[in-house]
Amino acid sequence: MARRKKGRDISGWLVVDKPAGLTSTAVVNKVKWAFEANKAGHAGTLDPDATGVLAVALGEATKTVPYITDALKCYEFTVRLGQATNTDDAEGEVTGESDLRPSEDEIKEALQGFVGEIMQVPPKFSAVKIDGERAYKRARDDEEFEIAARPLWVESLILMDRPDADQIVLEMVCGKGGYVRSIARDLGEKLGCLGHVLKLRRVWSGPFEAAEGMTFEQIEALARTPELDERLLPVEAGLQDLTEVKATDAGATRLRNGNPGQVIAHDVEFGEEVWASHDGKPVAVGQYRGGELHPSRVFNL
Repeated sequence: MARRKKGRDISGWLVVDKPAGLTSTAVVNKVKWAFEANKAGHAGTLDPDATGVLAVALGEATKTVPYITDALKCYEFTVRLGQATNTDDAEGEVTGESDLRPSEDEIKEALQGFVGEIMQVPPKFSAVKIDGERAYKRARDDEEFEIAARPLWVESLILMDRPDADQIVLEMVCGKGGYVRSIARDLGEKLGCLGHVLKLRRVWSGPFEAAEGMTFEQIEALARTPELDERLLPVEAGLQDLTEVKATDAGATRLRNGNPGQVIAHDVEFGEEVWASHDGKPVAVGQYRGGELHPSRVFNL
C-alpha cells in the first residue's frame, strides 16, 4: 500500500516578497508549513542575499511552474564599480580593483551591448551543474573549471540612478536563466573598471509583483489560519501567458482522464498551447487541434 502524503490538498499560488538572508528553499518550506500543504515548489531561484518576488506554487499549481519560469522577469540591482569578486557579488573575496570610473554616457553606451539575444557565462559560484556536480561546490574547493556560455534574452537594461561614483542602479527585464551577477561582472569588464552586484531585487516575475507579495512576518503571523488561505491566488494565475478555451461537459470528462477532449475556442491556431477550463476551474493544458485539446498536463481540482 502506498504511503499517504502528509498535509492538506490545497492548490494555488502565494507571492512572497523574499527577505535577504534566506534561500529560496527555506522560503518554500516556510510557506508549505504555513499552509500545511502536501506539495510546494517555486518558480525561479533567488540568491540568498536577493530580495523580491518568489512565487510559491502549492498542490496542483506546481504543474504551472514552467510557465512562470519561462516568463519575463524584472530585476533592479546596484553594481559596485571598481571591484571584482570571486562570487560576482558583495559576499565574495575581492579579486581585482580599479580606480577607473566611467561616465554615465559610457555606461549607457556599454549597456546597449547587453540587450537582445546575448551569450552569458554563469558565475562560478552558482547552481549550474558541471559533470553532475554543482559549480559552487567545485568553486569552494578551489577547483579549476570552465562554464560554457549560454543564450539569454534581455528585453531591456537601463541605467536608473547613480548615487555616487562607485555605484550604479540598473533595471533589467530578461527571460529564463539570467544571472544578474554575470551582467554586473561582464559590464565591469567591458567598461574596464570591474564590478560586482551590491544589492539585487526581483521586482516582478511574469504576472507576479513584489508590491503584492507577502512578507515573511505576515506569513508567520497568519500561518495555518483561514486568513492566509484567502491570500492564495488560483492555479490559473500561473497560466496567464496562455489562451483559455472552454471545455464542454463531455470534453472535461475526457480531459480529466488524460484523453483529448472537445473545447470551444475563438482565435486559436492549430497546434497552439492553451489551457481549458470547465465550471470556472482549470482542467488541462495542451495543444489545440481542430476543436479538441490534446492534454499534456491535467489538473485534479
